[in-house]
Amino acid sequence: MKHRYLPMTEQDKKEMLEAIGVKQIDELFSDIPEKVRFQGELAIKEAKSETALTRELMRMAGKNADTKQYISFLGAGVYDHYSPTIVDHVISRSEFYTAYTPYQPEISQGELQAIFEFQTMICELTGMDVANSSMYDGGTSFAEAAMLSAGQTRRKKVVVSEAVNPEARAVLEAYAKGQYIEVVTAPQKNGVTDMEALKALVTDEAAAVMVQYPNFFGQIERLDEIEELAHSVKSMFVVSSNPLALGALTPPGQFGADIVVGDAQPFGIPQAFGGPHCGYFAVTKKLMRKVPGRLVGETTDDEGQRGYVLTLQAREQHIRRDKATSNICSNQALNALAASVAMTALGKKGIQDIAGQNFKKAHYAKQQLKSAGIEMVEEGFTFNEFVVKLNRSVKEVNEALLQKGFIGGYDLGREFESRQNQMLIAVTEQRTKEDIDTFVEELKQYA
Repeated sequence: MKHRYLPMTEQDKKEMLEAIGVKQIDELFSDIPEKVRFQGELAIKEAKSETALTRELMRMAGKNADTKQYISFLGAGVYDHYSPTIVDHVISRSEFYTAYTPYQPEISQGELQAIFEFQTMICELTGMDVANSSMYDGGTSFAEAAMLSAGQTRRKKVVVSEAVNPEARAVLEAYAKGQYIEVVTAPQKNGVTDMEALKALVTDEAAAVMVQYPNFFGQIERLDEIEELAHSVKSMFVVSSNPLALGALTPPGQFGADIVVGDAQPFGIPQAFGGPHCGYFAVTKKLMRKVPGRLVGETTDDEGQRGYVLTLQAREQHIRRDKATSNICSNQALNALAASVAMTALGKKGIQDIAGQNFKKAHYAKQQLKSAGIEMVEEGFTFNEFVVKLNRSVKEVNEALLQKGFIGGYDLGREFESRQNQMLIAVTEQRTKEDIDTFVEELKQYA
């Protein structure tokens, strides 16, 4: 039998069998009793031709509700953003087509420079001193920030706002369990961290105070107040941020954040069913030697020429083993490259412009929905997401919206018992006035 996708010939098979001293493949299974061996042929369909297979797969893929066919108002951590065409062209080059830093890194100067540029742009956006080469996703970065904080302060408790993305909190819980770190959740009130409750929870036992900016409900937290509280007991102040939002908001570094993390997905990385994405991790200079993951540095060779190297590797797992600052010694280089290309193509002004569009379009949508009788759950300052309350289940509403060509918002009742019938709506620069007006027209019947 010939196998199209296996390059082995009959002659190859014969030589391999001769080399191990058997005449036929069945002899390899002689230790398995005859009565328990599978008999006959597998009940699978006849093989298809390439043309027929392609047609079948395209038909199946056509069932997906993607943002090329539908108008999306879904966010909750993964967003429909503009990606410059050049992104796919650059990351498709064979020299870059890997997720890894090379094991002989200095011979791959182009790869290292691309990572260095990513680190530099993340520092500029966040207002921090040092950024690593990337991490698996925003949730991983968030959890690693807690681990760094616990190690730096030698404390075993972290206080996390309930207004942080539930998926990031779930990753943190998984990390913390293995490290015997207690995770204490500070409740949210009116869509932001409840400051009175937070004050009661933040003691000198807390390794870190961890918040999101903008938070999961789209609200803007008072970072100045939270920073003062965290540092009053010498806890680390950790902020998880949407990097695109930092094109319009004051960077966390200017509020005194010790660690800033997040997901670079808004820059040139597809939604792709929720991943793979690209976490970023930025710190103050004081914490540089405690950063998880890999760091690319700029130097000069013996001839004075600029070059790039993997630096401070002595803190990494492949060298320090159990004494390493983190179990991660890898990164998402390909997606980090995509983010770098997108940020470079957009430029500072472009990022600010897109961030401004998100803000303005989201507020236009809020105004139109309120005029249509839809209840706004919170009235605070938001970036590109906000919460509305409907007269029936979000699942039911979203099923109806899909029939009209819309991907509706996130069902908050899935994660929060007190938020049944509440929808988290995301409005990005991709949405036109017509998109928003039509969406409002469809949604107003659920006021």
